[in-house]
Amino acid sequence: MRKSFKPQIQRKEPTMKKQFKLDEIDCANCARELQDELAKLEGVKSVSVNFMTQKLTLEADDAEFDEVLNRVVEFTADAEPDCEIIL
Repeated sequence: MRKSFKPQIQRKEPTMKKQFKLDEIDCANCARELQDELAKLEGVKSVSVNFMTQKLTLEADDAEFDEVLNRVVEFTADAEPDCEIIL
């Protein structure tokens, strides 16, 4: 008797990716360090901080995106007091 094989489908949470303008990120090294630290925050799937374009791109689960964004904004305000994420 032959067993039927059903592939298991792993369900992934839908993610949201948004880009935000940064105001006053001082240097490329600051942007890289900020990006490295933001990537460690709970809920961050991916993050990019671009000094040249002064933009932050954040990806997180759709259901908790606002929570994660708040963590990112708070961390950025503490780590880079001159830098502001324009929402």
